[in-house]
Amino acid sequence: MSSLYQRIVHSNFFIKLTNWEYWPFGIVQGPFFIYWLWLSLKARSIFFFSASNPSILMGGMFGESKSQVLDLVPTEVKPKTILVHLPATKEEVLHTMKEGGFTFPLIFKPDMGERGWMVKRIFNEKDIDQYLAQIKIDFIIQELVDLPLEFGVFYVRLPEEEKGKVISITGKDFLSVTGNGTSTLQQLILEKDRAKLQWEVLKITYEKELQMIIPAGEKRELVPIGNHCLGTTFLNGNHLITSRLNESFDYISKQIPGFYFGRFDLRCATVTDLENGNVKIVELNGCGAEPAHIYHPGSSLWQALKVLTTHWQNLYHISTQNHKRGVQYIPFQEGKNIYNKFRVLKQG
Repeated sequence: MSSLYQRIVHSNFFIKLTNWEYWPFGIVQGPFFIYWLWLSLKARSIFFFSASNPSILMGGMFGESKSQVLDLVPTEVKPKTILVHLPATKEEVLHTMKEGGFTFPLIFKPDMGERGWMVKRIFNEKDIDQYLAQIKIDFIIQELVDLPLEFGVFYVRLPEEEKGKVISITGKDFLSVTGNGTSTLQQLILEKDRAKLQWEVLKITYEKELQMIIPAGEKRELVPIGNHCLGTTFLNGNHLITSRLNESFDYISKQIPGFYFGRFDLRCATVTDLENGNVKIVELNGCGAEPAHIYHPGSSLWQALKVLTTHWQNLYHISTQNHKRGVQYIPFQEGKNIYNKFRVLKQG
């Protein structure tokens, strides 16, 4: 009976059922589909959110080019980045890297995508071959930012107000296991719920290492990409919000034309550097981003729904204030065409 109980509580189904952070995106966001329709009715535009960040296509809800958005970010706070247009051969990619001064390792990511899709660390020419065999849309080559801390910092500023503020900080703990000197890598993965949920991918990635015994105390990072869908733990870092941090990100944000609402995904060396804005912004996400601290393990679903309600209210107020200042909402047919193009490109 005990063995059966253990199998049940450690099954993927039970893990997901009892931890809402793993629930499908549509379940948590479902109630806000109705709220979005209500806000659209009030704004008289189904794509009212397109006015939230006038310099970003659709305000950053979908369809925007990541490279074009990064182009808006001040050079001193972002890594070196270049766009590769398909079709492209490995030789052409290597030439682009040489011309841009890139060296291995580095990051490849699709120019249009979400939730960590096709974001890869590239270590050598073989990895380039594999990436080109899979990617179907233009992609970004980005300098690898080898700094120890990664955060998501969500910034909000009402167009009618002089100063904005940070409303959410999310720390990221990359998926890893720690050896005990007796268990194999496979055993360590399957004994850790968060890692076990990524087993189908990890068993391929670490096929040649699964039977290795990991020395006691040795920490093995399994996924180097800070995305929740890939097993990263999102941690509530709102205690790090200070007046100095607000000033730092207000300064950075105001250097980005037409930006009022979104999340900086960044890396930094220390929390002090974060507070002072001494960071490297690897991606800027517009109104389609979330205040991701809500996914902190064990956090209340009801509290998350409250945060998301405020999130949509902020989006509505920013969009309508910009509209009153002359920013046009994207017309329905144009917005529909952008969405259809985004969906086709994402499906590859």
